[in-house]
This record gives sequence, structure tokens and C-alpha cells, in this order.
Amino acid sequence: MPDKKLDAIVIGTGQGGKPLALALAGAGWKTAVIERSHVGGTCVNVGCTPTKTMVASARAAFLARRSSDFGVHTGEVSVNLAEVRRRKQSVVDDFRSGGQSALEKAENLELIFGEASFSGPNKIVVGLTDGGTRELTAPKIFINTGCRPARPVIDGIEKVEILDSTSVMELDELPEHLLIIGGGYIGLEFGQMFRRFGSKVTIIQRGSQLLGREDQDVADEVLKIMRDDGIDVLLDSTPVRIDREGDGSVRLAVTTHEGEKTLIGTHLLAAAGRAPNTEALKLSAVGIDTDRNGFIRTNDRLETNVPGIYALGDVKGGPQFTHISYDDFRILRTNLLEGGERAIANRFVPYTVYIDPQLGRVGMSETDARDKGIDIKIAKMPMAWVARAIEMSETRGFMKAVIDAKTDRILGCAILGVEGGEIMSMIQIAMIGGLPYTALRDATFAHPALAESLNNLMNFSQ
Repeated sequence: MPDKKLDAIVIGTGQGGKPLALALAGAGWKTAVIERSHVGGTCVNVGCTPTKTMVASARAAFLARRSSDFGVHTGEVSVNLAEVRRRKQSVVDDFRSGGQSALEKAENLELIFGEASFSGPNKIVVGLTDGGTRELTAPKIFINTGCRPARPVIDGIEKVEILDSTSVMELDELPEHLLIIGGGYIGLEFGQMFRRFGSKVTIIQRGSQLLGREDQDVADEVLKIMRDDGIDVLLDSTPVRIDREGDGSVRLAVTTHEGEKTLIGTHLLAAAGRAPNTEALKLSAVGIDTDRNGFIRTNDRLETNVPGIYALGDVKGGPQFTHISYDDFRILRTNLLEGGERAIANRFVPYTVYIDPQLGRVGMSETDARDKGIDIKIAKMPMAWVARAIEMSETRGFMKAVIDAKTDRILGCAILGVEGGEIMSMIQIAMIGGLPYTALRDATFAHPALAESLNNLMNFSQ
């Protein structure tokens, strides 16, 4: 493909970049897509796919240990972390190779492996993985380079080996005591996972609650679940100093309300924050605006301040979820190929935290609604009232929905319970359709499916 004949360049093959490249090429655009490592981006290679594969292994261990609760008796349960890792990698390899094959087979599309950077308006230089460089020019350039784990700034951190959400999945031996900095989604998922594998786990959270964006009652219930699972959780605790012990252990000093406390662990996982992959792009060469953290600024149509250059996915900041990156692709496809006028404003941002039980969230929280001065009603019910959950011995957590008192429309929900992400998605469908909460209250669902619990959740009077 002659470089000067390109119509579009896509940098990155994540969950926005890969389908965008295929869509542009399918529409007849001569397209080059550049990938510096593996096709699939964060989700396939170091995010959703590998972590949820390992979460499944951890749940298998959890169920095996409590099998006697169901009248099923087994021997001692042990976890071989090397085998867990091999299973994880097998799934990743399948997903990755499938995505690469689709790109390589597409007409009007060339997959180039290398590091991309801007050299001027509409110009990209690629440092090829196999050596040498290529210069590409196109009137449309799309940036989908994603993010990476941020490294915390702590005194003495250079003295120890710090694990992040990528490297922790490459361990072949189980940590004896895993210290985790960060009580957000990533920290909780890995914390519960390794506790179920057999590690002692301590989570250090700077804030006064876990999951800082959630309502207090949701965060409190998650905290209870973590502690019930045998995880030590320190709230309002700030890491201030790291040292290496003589035996190789990690000594972590944290400040708390009760003064400084010292924690000793065999491994340390930093799970607080992510940074954009923008440094190598040389954005200054074309004057692309970024925020103070390096995330690329875009408008609601994903356009940067430079005409013809767009950003999609995590690299633009905002919600960092695979499904949001994919929706960014759909916005660009609609606007550029179908003559539409789609924008990111007012779209739903659902997500599921894959702790066990899951936390599914969409729309406004109770805190959000009250801060906006909206007159609301709250529907809330413990999972211990859900027939299917009782039958499964999965009664931890609760269901909660926020209702507009004037319109009876559902504004949002938090489902902390078995298959919470799936139940949340049902409520989201009702929200998309603009249905009042009474539609779920009065619907006939199969008994005793988890969906049937929506009848009782919405049968309230407040």
C-alpha cells in the first residue's frame, strides 16, 4: 500500500481502534493501523480478559472450599498459580490472535507493528518493530493508545520491586502476604482474587471508604464483604515510606488516624490510578491539547483541537471502560461514515466491579441525585430476600435503585449481589426505554430467576 495514498491512520488496536480500522477499510478508505505490541489493547492483553479469567479461577477455589455448605465434601483445596497463569494466557492468546487475523485479512487495511509519533500535520513516523522507520500521511488520524498503571510517588519506592495490574498476573508462585495500595476496582478485584488463591492480603486505601465514587452504604457493604473474606482493609491510610527487609520482604510505612503503622509483606501491588500512553506520540509536534495528566482533550464528537485528528478510548480521559471505548468507535463510525450526529454527552456509563458478589452500577447514585436536588425515592432490598440467591447460598449484598419521585423513571441503580452486573443491565434496559419503575414491579419474570427479584425491589412505598 503506497504510504501517500492513505485515507486514514489508526494508532492502537484497542476496543475502539480495531473495529474503527475495520469499519473505515470496509467503507473503502485506504487505512493503516499501527500497533506497538499486541493486537487487542488493554482489555484483551492485560485488562478485562486476563483478569476475569483469573477471577473465575479464584471463584472456583472459593466454591471448592465451601462445597460442604452444599453437602458436597472434597479434600484439601490447593491452587497452582502457574497453571492459573497458563489458563489465563491461553484465553488471551486466542482473543489476541483472532483480532490480529481479522485485521490482516481485511481489504484496504495494513497492520503495521511499531511505535508511532507525529512529525507534523497529518504525518506519522513509525519506528518499526522489525527495524527501520516508515513515514505515513493521511487526512484523518485516530489515536487509541490507551493507558497503563500509574506508579505511585512514595519515598523509597525505587528500592523495591513494585507489582502493577499487569505484572501481578505473571506471578508463578503465590505471594505469602500481598500488600495492595488502592481500594478501587482494580485493588479490590486482585485483593479478593489472591485471598481466594491463598495469600494473606492487606488493602491500603487513602480515602475514608472503598470505591470512592459509590454511595456510603454500598462502600460499607463492600468493606464488610472484603473483611468477611479475610482481607485486612485499612481506610484513611496513606503510604509514606517503603523499605526492603533483609529477607527480601517489603516494609511499608503508612500514616493513619492512630499514627504511623508499619506493614510487612512479601509482595506490593500498586493499584491506584492510571496514566495515558501519550509520551511517545510527540503530540507537541502538531499542538494537540492535553490535560495536566497527559490525557488528550476532545470535544463531544471525539475531535481534538487539531482538525482531522481524533482520540478515542482511555487515552482521552473520562470513564476508562472497554464498552465506552467501543461506543467511541460507534460514534466515529456514525459521524464519519453514516452522516450522523452522535456525541458522547448524556450516554449511559454502566460498569461492573468483578468482586464476588459483583457490583453492577449505572446512572445516578443516591448521592448524585441528592446533590442535584432531585426529589427521589429509594428502592432497596437485601439479597437475603431473593429466592434464587437463597437457593444458591449467595445472599451477601443488596439491590438499590434511585427513582425520580415526580416521573417514576429510574435514574440509576447499584446491584451488589450474585450476577449483579446482569441484573443491573436489565434495569439499564428499562432506563433506555424510559420505563417507570412500575413496569419492572408488575412484570412477569420466570420463577425463580434472579430477574424476578426486580418485582420485589420495585414494590416499595416511600
